[in-house]
Amino acid sequence: MTDVLILGGTGWLSGRIARRLLVSGSTVMCLARGGRPSPEGASLVLADRDGEDAYDAVSGRDWDHVIDVSSNAAHVAAAVASLGDRAHRWTYVSSMSAYSDDDTVGADETAALHAPAETADDEYGRQKVAAENAVRALGDRALIVRPGLIVGEGDPSDRFGYWAAAFLRAEDAPVLLPPVEGRDVQVIDVEDLAEFIATTTVTGVINTIGDRCRLGDVLDAVRRRAGHRGDTVTATDEWLVEKGVAYWAGERSLPLWLPSGMSGFMTRSNARYHAAGGRLRPLDETIAAVVDDEQARGVDRERRAGLTRTDEIALLQLLD
Repeated sequence: MTDVLILGGTGWLSGRIARRLLVSGSTVMCLARGGRPSPEGASLVLADRDGEDAYDAVSGRDWDHVIDVSSNAAHVAAAVASLGDRAHRWTYVSSMSAYSDDDTVGADETAALHAPAETADDEYGRQKVAAENAVRALGDRALIVRPGLIVGEGDPSDRFGYWAAAFLRAEDAPVLLPPVEGRDVQVIDVEDLAEFIATTTVTGVINTIGDRCRLGDVLDAVRRRAGHRGDTVTATDEWLVEKGVAYWAGERSLPLWLPSGMSGFMTRSNARYHAAGGRLRPLDETIAAVVDDEQARGVDRERRAGLTRTDEIALLQLLD
C-alpha cells in the first residue's frame, strides 16, 4: 500500500488526484486550510501553510509520495524543507506560465523560464518558477509537471466552458467570436492529468498538455455539441481591444483568444508526455462532458471568465 500526502487535495484538480489514488488502493492524506471536505476515503489534516508549524502533524513519518499544487513559492519551499527528507517521491504541479518564451512554436521543456519570484507579490509565472527551483533540490525523486489549460467538468476558471455556455444560451441567435485564423489551442482533460500524476513513475520535467489544435476547429466542435443554430460573427483583434474585451480569461473576456504575437503559448511540445505514457482522451469526449456540465450548472450563472449575454448582444449590435 502506498502512503500519499497531498498538499491540497480538496480542490478541483487535487481532489481528482486524491480520488484516483484511492481507487488504486493508496492511503491518502490531504493537508489543507479547510472549508472544503477531503474526498471520501481520504483523511484531512487542517493546516495553514503560512504558519511555521504547518507541517508538524505530517513531518514525523515517511511518505511514498508527496504531491503539491501550490502557486505560492514560499509554501512550496517550506514544504520541501520540512518533508523532503521523508518523501520517496515528490510531484509538483507547475504551469506553462513558467515559460518566458511565448513566441517559439513547438518549444519543449528546455525553453526559457521567467526569473524566479523574489517576493510574495511577484506574478504567478515567477512564483511557479521559484517553486520549481525548490523542488529541484530533491533531485531524481522529483517530477515537475507543467500543464497548460486544464479543462473538464466543474472547471472553476470558466474559460473553456464559456464557449459551451455561449453557444447553448444563444440557441438560434448569433455568437461573437474572436479571430480564429492562425490561432491554436492546447488543452488537457482534468481526468487525464489526474490519472497521469497518480500513476506515472517518471521524474524530471514534463509538459502535460494536449495536442495542438486549430482554435476554429475546437470552437466548431463545441458549437456542434451544443446544438447552436445561429450565426457566428467574428470581430477583429483591434476592434475587440478597442471595445474593452480582454484576451484569454477574466471578466469581460473572450476565453482562449490570444494576441497574434503569442504564437508559442498554445503550441508547445508534448512529446515527453506522450513518451511517458500520458493519455489524451478524444477532445469530443471532453467537449461533451463540458457541454453537459454547463447545462447542469446554468449557462447564465455568474462566471469568472467570458462575456455576459447582455454584453455580447451589445457588442454584436455595434458590429451590425
